[in-house]
Amino acid sequence: MPKDSGIGASTKRREDVRFLTGTGNYTDDINVRGQAYVYFVRSEVAHGRIKGIDSTAAAAMPGVARIFTGDDFEGVGGIPCGWQITDRQGNPMQEPAHPVLARGKVRHVGDPIAAVVAETYDQARDAGEALEIDIEELPAVIDMKKAVAEGATKVHDDLDSNLCYDWGFVEENRDAVDEAIRGAHHVTTLELVNNRLIANPMEPRVAVGDFNPASGDSTLYTTSQNPHVIRLLMGAFVLGIPEHKLRVVAPDGGGGFGTKILHYAEEAFCTFAAKQLKRPVKWTSTRSEAFMSDAHGRDHVTKIELAMDEQGNFLALRTETYANMGAYLSTFAPSVPTWLHGTLMAGNYKTPLIYVNVKAVFTNTVPVDAYRGAGRPEATYQLERVVDKAAREIGMDPVELRRKNFITEFPYATPVAVEYDTGDYHATKDKLTEIADFAGFEARLAASKKNGKLRGLGINCYIEACGIAPSNLVGQLGARAGLYESATVRVNATGGLVVMTGSHSHGQGHETAFPQVIADMIGIPEDMVEIVHGDTANTPMGMGTYGSRSLAVGGSAMVRATEKIINKAKKIAAHMMEASEGDIELKDGKFTVAGTDKSLAWGDVTLAAYVPHNYPLEDIEPGLEETAFYDPANFTYPSGAYACEVELDPETGHVTIERFAAADDFGNIVNPMIVTGQVHGGIAQGIGQALMEGCVYDADGQLLSGSYMDYAMPRSSDLPFFTVDHSCQTPCTHNPLGVKGCGEAGAIGSPPAVVNAVVDALQRGGHPVTHIDMPLSPGRVWAAMNGGAGADRSGSMEERAVGGAA
Repeated sequence: MPKDSGIGASTKRREDVRFLTGTGNYTDDINVRGQAYVYFVRSEVAHGRIKGIDSTAAAAMPGVARIFTGDDFEGVGGIPCGWQITDRQGNPMQEPAHPVLARGKVRHVGDPIAAVVAETYDQARDAGEALEIDIEELPAVIDMKKAVAEGATKVHDDLDSNLCYDWGFVEENRDAVDEAIRGAHHVTTLELVNNRLIANPMEPRVAVGDFNPASGDSTLYTTSQNPHVIRLLMGAFVLGIPEHKLRVVAPDGGGGFGTKILHYAEEAFCTFAAKQLKRPVKWTSTRSEAFMSDAHGRDHVTKIELAMDEQGNFLALRTETYANMGAYLSTFAPSVPTWLHGTLMAGNYKTPLIYVNVKAVFTNTVPVDAYRGAGRPEATYQLERVVDKAAREIGMDPVELRRKNFITEFPYATPVAVEYDTGDYHATKDKLTEIADFAGFEARLAASKKNGKLRGLGINCYIEACGIAPSNLVGQLGARAGLYESATVRVNATGGLVVMTGSHSHGQGHETAFPQVIADMIGIPEDMVEIVHGDTANTPMGMGTYGSRSLAVGGSAMVRATEKIINKAKKIAAHMMEASEGDIELKDGKFTVAGTDKSLAWGDVTLAAYVPHNYPLEDIEPGLEETAFYDPANFTYPSGAYACEVELDPETGHVTIERFAAADDFGNIVNPMIVTGQVHGGIAQGIGQALMEGCVYDADGQLLSGSYMDYAMPRSSDLPFFTVDHSCQTPCTHNPLGVKGCGEAGAIGSPPAVVNAVVDALQRGGHPVTHIDMPLSPGRVWAAMNGGAGADRSGSMEERAVGGAA
């Protein structure tokens, strides 16, 4: 029987009531009395030298309060990067300045040059359009390979080159990997692109800055996944505001997908301008602005080689990747193609030797940073594509080749410096075989052929690292922040609880899942637990929500704080019942003395905590409130196996996804319904990347896919019913809940499954296509079928190095 409450129950999301009835409180809903509005004047060229800005006429226009340019930020810090990478020789990466408003040069279309603050947004925009800006256009650097060639135009004049870093991992393995590949019986090579994406959360970014002249306090209301981190970065490194004088509030959020982890110039500007003008300043991004100012995702170009022996055992893996950083280093950008990507190149397989090389490159494009999965999808895509290609080359079934090389003993130390604590990859593959109905594929294939269509089946496996911890380890790897999480649990006198967390909810269902955990521990109804998040003034310092860490890290902090609460409550109950503390048990909201009929209700004990008449104050202080910080001992390692079935129209190249199945191991499950929803959303985004989405620049750095007219997003009609299972559970061994994380899995496992299925359909239909780069649009698929551009045979790594360019 399914549970109806507590851990393991599919409790309906309580927050959905306000979301579905239009009573949510999003950042754009916040309006502060007396606020002005800001319009950012952005560069229309990808690369240029600012020769002059004449604001005379614009400043005199109605309603204009002030016009800011880069000169107004003299002495103000730039937008900081939160992760430093060292290169193969141990040298720190090149780290250019990232000004709030452009100074001297503009470096991508959308780079903010000036900001007009006025009484209304329309007045600010009118004045912004009246600004006279003289820019000397310079050659744009778009192609990553050309960007690092000798004599290339530099994005940043003060850097040695456009190469941010040349990273190798594990460098000590390099010679052994090279030797293993040279001597292998068979080597499969694949060159591919992980296409540039735009996150497109439903809610665009918003910032409202406020300043209190009486107290000297600044407040920023913002669309952020981690308000405490924004307070730290912006206060300490940009504006020089002490943390106790800066409050950051991130209310209800309409999606983030990683792009709202980051600290943006608009946030710093609104906070700065509010203090300068001594009045609130508000900015709401338009969708067009979002396309050219929100951090983009992916944009890797990779060559991968897999060496095998005569039996198909994996011997070595080598990758060479060009990773686009864009024009500036965004908050966590350097870590995405390195520690969040290179450490996952073992996948589910016992490959003994692995070497990963990444060249991070500056280009005149929007900065690139974390997007759902952040490094893990890139690793999984290249690995699962090359394994599939290898299976076809050696004539082995793709499922059997994977099974042959699965890791089967845990814990398992990979050659790329991580240790998987638990997993059962055969179990998830067995479950996939069942729910995807592999046995019925031949009949469905025959039906497609009868209708003149091609049909293919693609499978893949994935593993991801979630939690991004422990802090001491990631600090050694270059992180400039701790990666723990926090929780304060406050019990009211009548027994209700308020849990204040450093995690942030912007669609994950925290207000439902977190109370399930706490209520289950105590044995009280879930509606007695309230979750507070998103405001640095009333939550403990925490690192926010990303990397599928909320339950594994944030939830574990709550468990630790609640354990402290229960231990103190037991001491109080022991005094009240004149028993030994060790004999007190808590179950179903009742304290009992073991072996007796003595008992006290949870509310009786919590009331006594605040009305301390029945226990000695010299032993126990009044009140019932505890705080805990939880820093994980290791990453968590969710894993799974996905299958996609496609039907392909040979006349047009159009791909229809007919079936999709996902078998995931997320460890213990708190709310199965929420987990299923997270997987559904991730699969939809992964299908979008595989078939439709692609951010494209031309050779001059103009964004060609700058609206929904040119950037295709998946619709419900593009998606099949998803068959999802997460019954294969190997609990995490090092957090108290045994959970692993589920928020990014669907976006990690789905792109290779889709591409594998399309290639399978083409090969079954007699077309010798071994690879097509994403997105697999009808035009690309048709061209590949007919020997044109898009197939593996058509492009070298040099030709692919344009990445997101046209």
